[in-house]
Amino acid sequence: MPTPTRGTSILGTEVRRVEDPDLLRGRGTFVGDADLDDPEVLHADFVRSPTPHALVHGIDTAAAAQAPGVVGVFTAAELGDDPVPPFAQIHDDVARTALATDRVRYVGDPVALVVATGRAAAVDAGDLVDVDEEELPAVVDMEQALADDAPRQFPGLGTNVVLAVKDPEGEPDVLAGAHRVARLRMENNRMATSPIEGHGILVRPVVDDDGTVTGLDVTLATQHPHLAQRLLVRWSGLPADAVRVRAPHVGGAFGGKAGIIPEHAAVVRAACLLRRPVRWVETRSETMLSMSSRGQVQYVEVGLDEEGLITGMRARMVGDCGAYAGFGGSFASGSTRTMSEGAYRIPRLRYDAVSVLTNTAPTGAFRGAGRPEAAAMLERVMDHAARTAGLEPEEFRRRNFLAGQDFPHGTKFGASYDTGDYAATLQAALDAAGVEDLRAEQRARRERGASWQLGIGIASYVEITGFGGSEYAGIRVAEDGSVLVMAGTSAHGQGHATAFSMLVADALGLPLERVEYVQSDTVRVRTGGGTGGARSLQLGGSAVLEAAQELREQALRLAADLLETAEADVELADGRFEVKGVPGASVTWEEVARRAHEEGEGLRVDHDFSQDGSTFPFGTHVSVVEVDVETGAVRLLRHVAVDDCGTVVNPLLVRGQQHGGCAQGISQALWEEFCYDEQGNPVTASLADYTLPTAGDLVQLETSLTTTPTDRNPLGAKGIGEAATVGSTPAVQNAVVDAVAHLGVRHVDLPCTPERVLTAIQEAARGEHEPWREPPAIFEDLPDLATVDDVEV
Repeated sequence: MPTPTRGTSILGTEVRRVEDPDLLRGRGTFVGDADLDDPEVLHADFVRSPTPHALVHGIDTAAAAQAPGVVGVFTAAELGDDPVPPFAQIHDDVARTALATDRVRYVGDPVALVVATGRAAAVDAGDLVDVDEEELPAVVDMEQALADDAPRQFPGLGTNVVLAVKDPEGEPDVLAGAHRVARLRMENNRMATSPIEGHGILVRPVVDDDGTVTGLDVTLATQHPHLAQRLLVRWSGLPADAVRVRAPHVGGAFGGKAGIIPEHAAVVRAACLLRRPVRWVETRSETMLSMSSRGQVQYVEVGLDEEGLITGMRARMVGDCGAYAGFGGSFASGSTRTMSEGAYRIPRLRYDAVSVLTNTAPTGAFRGAGRPEAAAMLERVMDHAARTAGLEPEEFRRRNFLAGQDFPHGTKFGASYDTGDYAATLQAALDAAGVEDLRAEQRARRERGASWQLGIGIASYVEITGFGGSEYAGIRVAEDGSVLVMAGTSAHGQGHATAFSMLVADALGLPLERVEYVQSDTVRVRTGGGTGGARSLQLGGSAVLEAAQELREQALRLAADLLETAEADVELADGRFEVKGVPGASVTWEEVARRAHEEGEGLRVDHDFSQDGSTFPFGTHVSVVEVDVETGAVRLLRHVAVDDCGTVVNPLLVRGQQHGGCAQGISQALWEEFCYDEQGNPVTASLADYTLPTAGDLVQLETSLTTTPTDRNPLGAKGIGEAATVGSTPAVQNAVVDAVAHLGVRHVDLPCTPERVLTAIQEAARGEHEPWREPPAIFEDLPDLATVDDVEV
């Protein structure tokens, strides 16, 4: 591994991930692997409702309780009807219990919990639980849920709307005086989050001699160990120092493992009642049923003047919460709204949104949490506006981009953009893709009436990351000079151990192998914000950097004492502390570390870094597709991503995030959609029906970077974990529409399946293709339910 040497730095270089050897060699430990040989560990299985909406009149557990190996069968009668502390609360009167009480609200809603000596025994016993349900009408479509006669999830509310945001200025006609108006109704499709590992928890209650539960030791697949610990303290009623949460290796999260979920709470309470350790690891079927994301309908109108400049924009949004006011539905009123101006100068803007309950799985975050929805809305309508104005999409963007002199830039809804050079990433992406040559090929195919038509799609995005706040880092130096680094973030594949160790090794002049990284343990790591919102490097990395700099100063002072010279005369180079200009006058790291332990606790630092405000990465993606006009089939040919995340510590890690983000964004554009039938039954509940892509479905991604540092943290870094997902989906969607635009097609909803593409072509041929209809009537008089300003992950 690279080692910092005099006058050089490993920062900005490609360093292989230190996390990978254990994972590649099968030495990683996940919740499902922990304590497999311990006969005391019991296994839990949930009984779930097969009905999307029903009253529960009774649950008969007698037969299950007598089944072989069963230790306990629990319903809400045993586990209680107190609300589980949520990751985010959208509406104060919509609470969720660990198990359903008198009503189930989606297929998969847990109604009972079986605990047995083995997993197979628990599953078999679960089949014996008899639930007496009275089926009720369900509502699946988020716009139909707005109707006055729609079935109500919570009848006491009198409505399915749990959050509404009115434009604060109430500007009625932002389109007045426009030369042209481009209008689109768009659907942002619901997806299955699909991490490689589902939810998992192992709870070990700490039990006194008299049988009292005095503590919890919880192993949890989570992206927020400290937040999960705080929520479990509230749920259990135990003192904060009696609850420990540890996250082992976590097989992906993408926002789906935020905080705790009701199933976690149920397992914790069952373990406390049984006074024995209990493990629950979600099956793939359960993951598909319960871990959902996104879901918006977007009505957007853009006014243009004679030169193609934007004069105003009006957006009316419907967000699908799913059951129990899943917080993903709030993004329409929150982060999508925050980023509704994107990279553009929009003189007048009106934005209204509602978040609505449906009898579908609760929605949550997924790699961007509202910002991909904002970019999909903007970049799709900007392409449509460019076509309406008779301009190439890149020229339309250039005319309407915010320029360098506009930064820092404050938006209408409170975002404060730090830095940006949107035209630079656009030009870099156009050059990398060779767009002029592609357009020549496109014209040739159109002239000869080829079956496979070429489409070129552009998307220029800006997103919000970090969200300000603070993060913790701690460093301890052992007597032998090795270094232990702790951070409050919680990696689940991103490469924190590599990046943070690089920062410490660079600051202290040590080889990477002398640095050990610790995370995701609420006892060993004092505090932490976990991982989400692409916050880790800019907050956690900055905390680590400043802690390392502080520790370096400690070491220099101690070395100066050892060398009997002034601190200003000591320099650290190649792992030794030397007196400037005095050859041979030096001490090693080990000598300094040993002296520190002789005189006290050793070299150690605890540091909290605070960042004032969010950062705003940006970029441009260009996607190239072929569309068969006879079948609607789409082939992805190329995808070019030029992203700007500020200063880069390790290009290898950044490229990995670009590739992973693009794969998920492209997949949303072309393949993935979680669907229900009209009665609320999921029809894509397995990987046989839900079309996750394989490596064979994708192309070699062409990724590069521009660098525009931020001034909001000492690294100059912005987030990258979500950026490529934000930029890729609308680029692909725009490419599909571009391929068939000469046939009169103006829009195809996500995902751009062959059926949808062919339907649009046929409608256009009949003169029936209309990409706009008027929004639901609720927008004529929105209720005042703006109880949540923003919900970010």
